[in-house]
Amino acid sequence: MSGRYGPRYWWPADSKFEIMVGAILTQNTTWKNVERALHNLKRAGALDPDSILAAHHKRLASWLRPSGYFNVKSKRLRSFCGWLVKNGGVGELQRMQTPALRNALLSVYGVGRETADDILLYAFDRPVFVIDAYTRRIFSRLGLIQGNEDYDVIRHLFESKMGKRLSDYKEYHALIVVHGRTVCRPTPCCEECCIRKLCAFRGTTS
Repeated sequence: MSGRYGPRYWWPADSKFEIMVGAILTQNTTWKNVERALHNLKRAGALDPDSILAAHHKRLASWLRPSGYFNVKSKRLRSFCGWLVKNGGVGELQRMQTPALRNALLSVYGVGRETADDILLYAFDRPVFVIDAYTRRIFSRLGLIQGNEDYDVIRHLFESKMGKRLSDYKEYHALIVVHGRTVCRPTPCCEECCIRKLCAFRGTTS
């Protein structure tokens, strides 16, 4: 996949906080829609925890509207910002060990395991593997997992094989995402797949 798609340089952002906001907003939507919402926050000078906490709910929701479910996401984002400020910001949280930081993230309203691991990997630079729908789809088609295992079962499987080099975690997850978006879709384009010779699923579609 690396030979096919090249370096991904993911996650695109100007700050760690922007990564965190993007991880929350990307739930149930496309990245293009997240970019629109982030642009709204930047244009309003509100891409920081204090500005988000100070904004009226309706104004915050209007900025987040392009990302979908904007009322829910405004509550989740405000909750996350409150937690971030209460705990001393990114610098203070960075001191925590990864398991404790992951548990702390999971205690925040609206932050599930995938979102927490996105934040851990890309904002806090921790070698944890993010399990998303693309990972389940691709690797179940390869015959390496069933696809319906518990999130942490699959995460531990990946982490047991990958070592600890942070750049590998970021790049591999990014490659899985681009492959899942463009080729290994719900209806796959098997003839375009760069790993089709390894795939147990190939040949089952026309």
